[in-house]
Amino acid sequence: MKHNLKITVILLAMFITTQLIGIYVVNHYAPVKVINNQVTEMPSSPELPFGLETPVVQRESQYNGLFLGIVVAFIFAILLFLLLTRFKVEFVLKLWFFVVVVIALSVSFLSILSPITKFALIFSIFLAFILGIVKIYRRNFIVHNATELFIYPGIAAVFVPILNVWTIIALLILISVYDAWAVWHSGIMQKMAKYQINKLKIFSGFFVPYFGKGMRQKIKNWKRTLTKSQLRKKKIKVSIAILGGGDVVFPIITAGVMLKTLGLTSAFFVIAGATLGLAYLFLFSKKKKFYPAMPFITAGILLGIVVSYLIL
Repeated sequence: MKHNLKITVILLAMFITTQLIGIYVVNHYAPVKVINNQVTEMPSSPELPFGLETPVVQRESQYNGLFLGIVVAFIFAILLFLLLTRFKVEFVLKLWFFVVVVIALSVSFLSILSPITKFALIFSIFLAFILGIVKIYRRNFIVHNATELFIYPGIAAVFVPILNVWTIIALLILISVYDAWAVWHSGIMQKMAKYQINKLKIFSGFFVPYFGKGMRQKIKNWKRTLTKSQLRKKKIKVSIAILGGGDVVFPIITAGVMLKTLGLTSAFFVIAGATLGLAYLFLFSKKKKFYPAMPFITAGILLGIVVSYLIL
């Protein structure tokens, strides 16, 4: 096991929580819902904030073009990120992260607050703006992980309407192949993660620092034998457990696609499969080694989709 049981449970709990939040947020904005096993177009669905609009899909063939657009946008985003890191323009990258965070949080918060108050949009943007500043420019560990729970549901709400079952499966396979290549072959993923953590002081994903068992014992011994000034001079090694944002958002998107295709039970099957795949990786991975999570998560998701079609 790469991390101790406590940290593994925390990561899995955060993963499951954001998946469930994602189902709620995606369903809130969905123009299509499954009612009594029938796909029903809603006469009106809540609008996304900031004028965000997803294309209205009238024919199945349109999904193919939208899929290609997503792939091109994904490639462009990676190349742009690598280009900006090469020229070390951290302020641009931080601003990029800040804008994405504010938009995604606003989408999620609006879905939660709109049934409560007519000023939901104002409150959502204000709250997202404040949390975005703290997250990107103030570096608060609790705020970072708390906002991650709502960022990926907001992103998923934008993409679910323009994907169907076949295109999301194709996207999952492509992302899994890229993830495996980027981690095991090129090392790009590790470099990007280290750059975010060390240079930008931010990370797109769950981030849980903790002391290893040996380090905890050393700290206890130091506290008994050293003064506070001596203790401050000691170097303390902190272990880090991370789960990338892509590993979180793609299961939400898939669950959302299955939600509008077969209903809520199917979405839960996808979440369960993704969680099993991630849990398998956590349990059987080894310390000090890097692993691509998406191949394992995708395997679990595909299992959930197959079970959905067999049972429902």
